[in-house]
Amino acid sequence: MDDHLIERALASDEVFRGSFLAVVRDKVRLPNGEVSSREYIRHPGAVVVIPFLVSGKILFERQYRHPLGRVFIELPAGKIDAGEDIATTARRELLEETGYDAKYWSHLGVIHPCIGYSDEKIEIFKAEGLRKAGEQALDHNEFIELIELSPEEARRAVFCGEITDAKTIAALYWL
Repeated sequence: MDDHLIERALASDEVFRGSFLAVVRDKVRLPNGEVSSREYIRHPGAVVVIPFLVSGKILFERQYRHPLGRVFIELPAGKIDAGEDIATTARRELLEETGYDAKYWSHLGVIHPCIGYSDEKIEIFKAEGLRKAGEQALDHNEFIELIELSPEEARRAVFCGEITDAKTIAALYWL
């Protein structure tokens, strides 16, 4: 059905491998028969959680992001470990980053945030009935401040440019 659009991989070369990401260059045959190359990032996948406090507010994080050199407001999220179930990842990331767990969980969908240069997919979860389960258990290189916003405050923050993180905006769209 889509064969007239499909590119066929002829060869693949890993250009760089880091502790988290890999950069790959593929040689592909285009639908018109010509050959071209495609460079992209291999990503292990991630989850993002929309955590609702019993007050109805949503728990957000403020975190510095080095590539852009600034602090962002975003929802709790994190990478899927090899072989890990996505629901387990969502529960683990919420607990580690916020110190909360949730009574009710819903898988809302998936997004592919960077389709032109990455195979990353992010699974979206909604967590309700939050309860404090301990302290944040951040990685040694993580520094996160928690804030609470109502859904309307979050909406306004998106439209006024305070929230620009794509995964957070896409996840909030599900609400």
